[in-house]
Amino acid sequence: MCGRFTLTRGERAELEDEMGLPRGALSPGYEPRYNIAPTDTHFVVREKQENREALPAKWGLINHWQAENQRPSIQINARCEGIEKRPAFRQAFLKGRCLVPADGFFEWTGPKEARQPLWFHRADGGLIWFAGLYESWKPQPEAWERTFTIVTTTANGLMEPVHDRMPVILSEEDTDTWLNRDEKDVEKLKRLLVPAPDSLLIATPVSPLVNSVKNDYPELLEEWRGLGV
Repeated sequence: MCGRFTLTRGERAELEDEMGLPRGALSPGYEPRYNIAPTDTHFVVREKQENREALPAKWGLINHWQAENQRPSIQINARCEGIEKRPAFRQAFLKGRCLVPADGFFEWTGPKEARQPLWFHRADGGLIWFAGLYESWKPQPEAWERTFTIVTTTANGLMEPVHDRMPVILSEEDTDTWLNRDEKDVEKLKRLLVPAPDSLLIATPVSPLVNSVKNDYPELLEEWRGLGV
């Protein structure tokens, strides 16, 4: 699964260039994040008229049919198996595919009383693209809110000792196919939803302060050399 992730780029313009977005596409209030958690507002990238567009979105997909003024059911992850058939995801799979930009994500290991966070990231610090889905719903009359989920698949060799699932990380070559709103070939799309190559990421033990969603600062990602690590 994927329950926390990071996007630590400090320079907004450089990040826009790296993501293939026009300058000014990201909010002027963009800030690097070191511990993005469910229900946080992040942003997603979608295709619009053959160009890429960044849109703010809250993590935790809520279906458009969710009744107003009721506690919604949020879905932070979408299993790739049967994604095209499940009521919660089938419409977004056809019409709401997006990219979720990140540069790492967390998983935990160790006993319940001493959980050790591991930060999975590229050794070169490069950007990674999660396969995502988005929808909009009305929490109040006339008030639309955009939400997203991260698609997951089976673990690769690096992840397997820690967890049996991992986010789908798309190669740069596959991002355009995933974003293409005219692509309706379900099997072609599902062939993209596979584990990342074992060599793509490395795992770094980081500060247990990551465990609290209230903490969000660069020192969280320093390699942790505490007892038992």
